[in-house]
Parts: sequence; structure tokens; C-alpha cells
Amino acid sequence: MANAEEEEAKLDCFRQWLQVNGVELRGCKIKDCDSNKGFGIFLANDVSDGVLLVVPLALAITPMRVLQDPLIGSECREMFAEGEVDDRFLMILFLTVERLRKNSSWKPYFDMLPISFGNPLWFSDDEISELKGTTLYRATVLQRKNLLSLYEDKVKSLVEKLLTLDGGSDREVCFEDFLWANSVFWARGLNIPLPRSYVFPQIQGTKDDSSSTEKSSEISPKIFSGELAKGVDEKGLQAHGLNSQVNEETASSTQGETLWVEGLVPGIDFCNHDLKPAATWEIDGTGSITGVPFSMYLLSAGQSSLQINKEITISYGNKGNEELLYLYGFIIENNPDDYLMVHYPVEAIQGVPFSDSKAQLLEAQNAEMRCLLPKSLLDHGFFPEGVQKGEDEKCKRDHVCSYSWSGQRKMPSYLDNLIFPDNFLSVLRTIAMQEDELYKVSTMLEELVGTEGERQPTDTEVRAAVWEACGDSGAFQLLVDLLNMRMTELEEHSGTEDSDTDLLKRADLTEAADSLLVVKDDKSGYRFLLLLLFLLELESLD
Repeated sequence: MANAEEEEAKLDCFRQWLQVNGVELRGCKIKDCDSNKGFGIFLANDVSDGVLLVVPLALAITPMRVLQDPLIGSECREMFAEGEVDDRFLMILFLTVERLRKNSSWKPYFDMLPISFGNPLWFSDDEISELKGTTLYRATVLQRKNLLSLYEDKVKSLVEKLLTLDGGSDREVCFEDFLWANSVFWARGLNIPLPRSYVFPQIQGTKDDSSSTEKSSEISPKIFSGELAKGVDEKGLQAHGLNSQVNEETASSTQGETLWVEGLVPGIDFCNHDLKPAATWEIDGTGSITGVPFSMYLLSAGQSSLQINKEITISYGNKGNEELLYLYGFIIENNPDDYLMVHYPVEAIQGVPFSDSKAQLLEAQNAEMRCLLPKSLLDHGFFPEGVQKGEDEKCKRDHVCSYSWSGQRKMPSYLDNLIFPDNFLSVLRTIAMQEDELYKVSTMLEELVGTEGERQPTDTEVRAAVWEACGDSGAFQLLVDLLNMRMTELEEHSGTEDSDTDLLKRADLTEAADSLLVVKDDKSGYRFLLLLLFLLELESLD
């Protein structure tokens, strides 16, 4: 009973904090989900325009806010100028410091957040060992090691230094504080599309205001370092390989230009995930929709089934279970967005013949060392849903005709069934090349470069030369080896032979039209077996 009263008191305090900071709960309320999901957002009443929640972007925790913070902003700007920190580190550092401050203005918000998380970084050693054989296991071990090293080398002393500016803290900083801040950022962060005029208001000033414009331009390139996040989804941080970065979107004019900025938006971040979301979030730069300029609002998806007191969910994006568990600490049973990741270890390149030359070719191709295979590819007999075989085959044929160096290489008969991305296969072709094939590629590229090195070949031209020189035979053999290695890893940690037999008995197998077995159950071992059979059949065709 005491715990319930304490939780309700925290919730009341948070509601007041939201109201003071200009947040408007127009058609929703925040309450406990009565499950492992913690707090969520629920429909309180119908709204005619579908706007359920409005949050001023001035409340968002962004790199710009940290740099302008009255307590730690000066120190952070100095570190930025010296290149010691990046934008993500700034926000995680801010969360760590504010959690430990005696009189933090963010306390009502922080009190509503979980004190621990369900992602693998919080697993015990025994729990982490259960992940062996998966990509997630290695990612978790490496990330926890990196975070611990970062904490000991930089964060601990830096947080202590910043806290002294506020008169110290009631307790000493520990690694769990930093781990908590890291998990808050990744679990609740959003990719926010902001007008440039909002991010850099000084730039909109007059020509006479040269000092403020000059000062802003000093830090702007650093805030948006890295690659622009691809595939931005409703929740936010689209992770490729469990890591991503955000950058300034290039545009010819500053008027109407959009900058993608990572940040936390209190209120919106209480929306939980669902495959069929009841709402989306949008940005209102002018206030024409919400009446609040520069705000983020929650917009009903217009589902007639949404009833009063029903939870309002959004989509975190098309993420597989490994990514969901790594970022948010949960998985979805029979997740339609699950995928199989196949990758070639970067460190293994040094062990192959002519590694230096091949590494240069990979760099010239902007090589992708891994590929993600959605399970939907296999659910439809190697063809995407809704695509006719004839259309798919024509697309592939056109692609090969324009891709081959000379246009004379015979198109493989298996091309219309190939489910592996070509940029990944080009990596494997490059790594598997023999000495004579490597010489052929060098000769063809020299024809383009010219004796004086007039220009550099494009990534497409390099891939075409590699394809012309060696085809797919070596790449397929290397791919079979990679899949065999993955199967071995999974088998080593998949339980006893009796449990494997039980899985076989429960598997629902149907024969596909092309006489290949397609497994409907989400059993990764069966999918690997299917891929191996398919690849072994292709080896004899190249």
C-alpha cells in the first residue's frame, strides 16, 4: 500500500512538473501499465483534431541544451572545442550528473524512469551466457567492456568535477549511474527533425550581429558529427549494427532546412511500442497545428477501436528481437521483423592472402561487411510479398546488364532467387579473390584511372570489376563457411540433442513450389539449414 501511494505521489509531482514546463495533456494521461512495461500513455478523452499530447521542444534534452546548461555548459563547451566528447556522450554525461545533483530540476522526471533496465547490459554473467551463439552476445560483452573502460578513464573523474560546481552530491558516483544514463538515452531517445532556425537562432540575425553568428558556427560542425541516421522511425534511434550516429542534413539553403538531432522528449518518451501503433509523433515548427511553436505532439492514428483508458502506443520501427532486446529490454513473440545477420569479421581480413590490396578494394567499394536477412524473405519462397517472379527477374537482369564490366558475362540462372544483398556479396567476392583475379581487377581499374591518375574509380566501377574478374563461386563458398560457423555457434549453445529432437517434432514444414523446404516456425537453425542447401545448390551453377 505504501509503495502504491509513493508511486502516485511521484506521478502527481511529475504531472505538475510537466504543466509548469508547458506540456499539455489534451487527450491522454500517464499512468502505470500494470505490467513489466512501467508507465505508459492512455487515452483520457476524445479530441477533435487528434492531438493528444503537446511538448515544447525547449524541454527536450539535446546536445544544444547541454552546451547551454548554466551548471556544466561552460565545461562541456570547452571539451567540445578540444574534441574530447561527442554529442551522445554529452547527453549521457548530463543525465549522469543530473541524477546525482542534490537539487536537480529534473528530479520529478527522473523519479518516473526505471532504476534498472531489461537490456543485456544489466544481465548477470549467467544471464549473459545464455546469449552465446547469437550476435547479441558479442555486442553485449564488448559494449559493457567499453562502457566500463570509458567510465573509469573519463566519466568518473569528470562527473565528480562537475558535481563540485554544484556543491557536491549526497553520494559518490558509481558505474551503475553511468550505465543507467546510457540505457535511458538509448531506450528513450528520439531522432528529432528540427528547423535550422530553431537549432541555430543566431544565424537568422542581422549582418551586424556578426559576433553571435561567428560564435554559433564554431560549435555547429561538432554537434552533428558522423553519418546521418538512416531509416528514422517513430521512436527514434535506428541502430545499424547496434550503433548509429546523427548528422546535419545537407541543403543548399538554410531556409526550411531540417537538422536531425538526437534527444529525449519528456512525456512523448512514455509511449510504449506496438506493431499496430495507435499514434505517431510529429513536429510543429510554426504552431499552426497545436498552437505551440517549436513543439512535438502526439497524433492519434485515427483508429476507431481506440477506447477511453486504452493505451496509446507508437512504433519503434521495424526492429528484430535482438535489436529490441539490446536497446529497449523486451522482445516480441513471432516478431515479423526478425532478421538473420550474416557478417564477415573485420579482424579476419588480415589473415587472408593479399590482405592489404583487398582492404583497399573494400574501402573503395564503401563495403558493407554484413547483411540483414528479414525472415519475410524466406516466408515467401525467396520473393518479396506482392512481387511477381517475372517482374523480379526483369529487374535483376537489367541490374546485371548495367553492372557487368564488359556486359558480356553470362547472367547466372540463380539470380532471380538470390536473397543476399549485392553489396555484401561484393565484399565476399573481394575477400575470396585469387591472385590472378586480383591482377585482372587491378588491370581493369588502371584503364579507368589513366597513366596520370586523372580520376578515381567509383564504388560501382570497383564492384563491376570484381564481378567481372571472379564471379560468385568463391563468394558462395565463403558464405557457406560463414553460415556453417554460425550454425556451429548456435548448436554449441542450443541445449541437448533431446531438445533439438523436440524442436524437430514441433516444427511445421511445408514444401515450397520450388521444391525447397520453407520452415514456418521461427527457428533460426532451420533457416540456416535452408540457406546452406540453397547455397550448395548454387555453387554448381556459377
